Amino acid sequence: MKIIIHTTKKLHSKLPLDESGYLKPSTPRISLVPSAVEDNPLSGWHANLITLQRHNCVMMVHDSTRFAVFIKNLLKRNFADLDWHFQNAFMNTLFQLGATQQQLDYAATLLAHCHFDADCSRSVQGTMNRMSGDVEHLLWCDNAKLEDVNSYRLGVWLAERPCTVKGVKDCIWPKKAMLQLLSQPTSRSTLQ
Repeated sequence: MKIIIHTTKKLHSKLPLDESGYLKPSTPRISLVPSAVEDNPLSGWHANLITLQRHNCVMMVHDSTRFAVFIKNLLKRNFADLDWHFQNAFMNTLFQLGATQQQLDYAATLLAHCHFDADCSRSVQGTMNRMSGDVEHLLWCDNAKLEDVNSYRLGVWLAERPCTVKGVKDCIWPKKAMLQLLSQPTSRSTLQ
């Protein structure tokens, strides 16, 4: 099981990937427990490298729920452990969002090593670019410093805003969509 993350060319060029599309970690990895889930509902993200106040940040957006994960202040050496940073930011954003213990537990069972490629959907990229612009606007309007902003709370702020998607009649509310994904009846049977 893996989590597929489609990256922009800008981010893809920074990642130390092996020939299979997995990161070459800077430190030994903790082996993740294999999940009983064959089709990982958490797979399918888009990621972009953005520069805010001269700091490297990564914006990640889940394809189907439009749930965002924001990772700030990445140094060159941090890119080798981007999958760990993603997992940490994802779980902490869910916690800040008010996910139930059952949803958090199910999310933890779905975490897997990230596989990176450069295939991108213009629709998800559009959502990701709009979210990146919203973050930049928020920092500028509030005259805030990036280091003073909690990236998990920023993810919550983005999750509580509606997203329009081409071909979808109603707006997608990322918070509602992600928590619903983590509350599927199949998740309950997997945990027991």
